[in-house]
Amino acid sequence: MSERHFGLGNIVSLFRGRSEKPQHEETMKMTDIRLHPAIDNGLKRGRDDFAGGTLVCKCATNPVRVEIQGQVAHNHACGCSKCWKPSGAIFSVVGVVPRDRLRVVANEDKLFIVDPNAVIQRHACKECGVHMFGRIEKTDHPFYGLDFFHTELSREDGWAPPEFAAFVSSIIEQGFPPSRMGEVRDRFHEIGLQTYDCLSPPLMDAIATHVAKLSGKLAA
Repeated sequence: MSERHFGLGNIVSLFRGRSEKPQHEETMKMTDIRLHPAIDNGLKRGRDDFAGGTLVCKCATNPVRVEIQGQVAHNHACGCSKCWKPSGAIFSVVGVVPRDRLRVVANEDKLFIVDPNAVIQRHACKECGVHMFGRIEKTDHPFYGLDFFHTELSREDGWAPPEFAAFVSSIIEQGFPPSRMGEVRDRFHEIGLQTYDCLSPPLMDAIATHVAKLSGKLAA
């Protein structure tokens, strides 16, 4: 999940149109677009009674283990350049859980913060590079108290599937051809996910409400 749009008073206006696809691309199928292994073959339904699981990094020996209690919230595909993605994926899949429900249970000494200056401080394994969780330490941030993580690092079945795709246009900044963005959005819609160039409307409303309360425009 990108943090670049979270500054107080920051108004982002995006005017983007769909580019015409070159003729040689007309024969390409939407299934040629590989978004992320967790969603390429469709969304897998979660379980209402799911109690959580354990995230495991990619190290063959002494992996970092992080215990999650409870179900993921606001799970989504994210196109920002900050979130960890598995090899070959265009998007990450990331969600949140209250920080008191996330606990490192093994090899915490292998973790380091990828960018200490980032709003979301991503804790990654020093050896395999996998981001195990992201944490916000700024107490005035709208998402303070929530930790970000990738459900695919867990072997347990039952996690809630992604609900939407965020920061979709950001993949262009990472080298994805602008001429194929229509295919990307079409593929998400085919899977059943709405696409946004920010977060979902409920999350954007939550951010704006938090800012309004801090400024006194709304009652705290």
